[in-house]
Amino acid sequence: MKTYCKYGTHRVIEPLGVLPQAAYKIDSTPICYDNELLIDVDTLNIDSASFHQIKDVCNHDEIKMKMMILDIVNTQGKMQNPVTKSGGMLIGTVHKVGSAFHNQSLNKGDKIATLVSLSLTPLFIEEISSINLTNEQVNIKGKAILFDSGIYAVIPSDMNEKLALAALDVAGAPAQVQKLAKKNDIVFIIGAAGKSGMLCSYEAKKQVGKNGRVIGLVQNEQQKEMMIANQLCDEVFVGDALNSLETYEKMMKLTEGKLADLTINVVNVENTEMTSILSTKDQGIVYFFSMATSFTKAALGAEGIGKDVTMMIGNGYTKNHAEITLNILRESKEIYHLLVQKYV
Repeated sequence: MKTYCKYGTHRVIEPLGVLPQAAYKIDSTPICYDNELLIDVDTLNIDSASFHQIKDVCNHDEIKMKMMILDIVNTQGKMQNPVTKSGGMLIGTVHKVGSAFHNQSLNKGDKIATLVSLSLTPLFIEEISSINLTNEQVNIKGKAILFDSGIYAVIPSDMNEKLALAALDVAGAPAQVQKLAKKNDIVFIIGAAGKSGMLCSYEAKKQVGKNGRVIGLVQNEQQKEMMIANQLCDEVFVGDALNSLETYEKMMKLTEGKLADLTINVVNVENTEMTSILSTKDQGIVYFFSMATSFTKAALGAEGIGKDVTMMIGNGYTKNHAEITLNILRESKEIYHLLVQKYV
C-alpha cells in the first residue's frame, strides 16, 4: 500500500494545500494507511475553552452538547471547535499499527493518550455515551487516526487512565514553566486553581526556590483556601482576570512595584491578555497557554501601553513534557488527590 505524508496532508479535503490543523475538513475514514496508527477511542478530553463554549451555548444540556459535538465532528472530520479553534486530546487503545508507522513496538490493545490536538486528528464517532459536565471529558465509541508525525504517551501502569488523560491534556504548560521560571523569580499564575494552574504552580515553586515567589489569581474564596491549604502558591488572591487595572494594582502592591518576572495565563475565557501584560515587568515574559488568547489583542495591547515584554504562545509540546507532568502527580500527593476527586 502507498505510504502517505507523515504530517497527514493526504487526509485534507478542504482547502487543499494546508496541514490538517488549519484545514476546515479532513477525511476521518477509519482505515489505517501504512504510516498511520488506528486507535479505538474511549474518551475525549475537550479543551477547556472549547468545552465551556459548547456548554454555554447548549445551556448545560447534555443532549444538546452531544448533538453539537457530533455535528462538529461529522462536518469537519475532527473535533475542532469552530469558535475557539481548539480541540483537546484523547485516550484509547491501539487497533492497528501501519507497517511504516515510526514506532513498531506498539501492539494492538496498548492503552495510549495522544499528545496532539483533536483539532488535527481524524475522528470518527459512532456514539457518545456520556459527557462529564464538570471535567471536560466525553466518553465515546469511535476511532481516530494518529499521523506518523504524531506523538503519544503509553498510559503508565501506576496511574488511573482518566487521571493521566486529564494531566497529559495540559502537559505542555508545566513543562514550559520548568524551562521559563528561574531561581528567585516572581511568577504570577492567572487561573491558578485550575488543572493546568495547579500543575504550573507546583513546578514554578520548584524552580524559583525559597527566595522566589509564586502568586496565584483565583476566582473565589473556596479556591483560595484550597490553594493555601495545599501550599501550591506563596500568595493567592481572589480577583477577576477580566479586570486588568484591578489586578495590576494588586500585583503592584504585592510585589512592591516590581511586578512579575514571568506571568502564566491558563484561564479559559477571552479578554485576559492585558491583565497578563500589565502584571508583568518590562523585559519580563508572558506565557499564554490559554486557548482563548487573541494574538491581535496581546500584540496591539502591549504596544498601546508601551510595555516591553516577551510574549510566548503556549506550545502544547516541549521535550519530555508527558514525563515531566506525570512526575508532578507522583511527587505531589496534594495535586494527585485534588485531580483524583475531579477526574476519577
